[in-house]
Amino acid sequence: MFKGQKVRLTAMRTEDLQDYREWNAQASFARNYNSSPIRELSEKQATDWFNEHSDQDFRFAIRPLGLDTFMGVCAIEDIQWTHRVGWLSIALGPEFQGHGYGIDAMQLMMYYAWNELNLHRLQLTVFDYNQPAIAMYEKLDFQKEGVFREFLQRDGKRHDMYLYGKLASESSDF
Repeated sequence: MFKGQKVRLTAMRTEDLQDYREWNAQASFARNYNSSPIRELSEKQATDWFNEHSDQDFRFAIRPLGLDTFMGVCAIEDIQWTHRVGWLSIALGPEFQGHGYGIDAMQLMMYYAWNELNLHRLQLTVFDYNQPAIAMYEKLDFQKEGVFREFLQRDGKRHDMYLYGKLASESSDF
């Protein structure tokens, strides 16, 4: 369930936090991952994020097959169990982007969502300037369902944020 063609999903490890902290200070990572201002996370902030657990959140480290290299993180979070809906996210370190690792990790996450968590719907958001992520989500048959117009401002320009969704019945993995 946790091994794909290129990557495997594992528990996060304390030693992963240093890479995660460094990536959050880089525009190529942080500006695609969330709308917060770019900043270096303190050790405490990263540790608090790492230790944050609930029955509504399932977070995994992404690692290459056969190696322990931390490549990124993916998660299904804020699950509404009554409605069987969860938010899906992925973030790969800049040096691991564009090699098909993200698609492989997302396929594993969808399989997990449909077959282990018994979710009905996954949803995610993406900024309009993150064209590689949009291409990946559309390749995985996520449907663009809405637009949060001029949601954020970066470098003096307003950008939209898109809402994408996918139902279990639309997945060939179900």
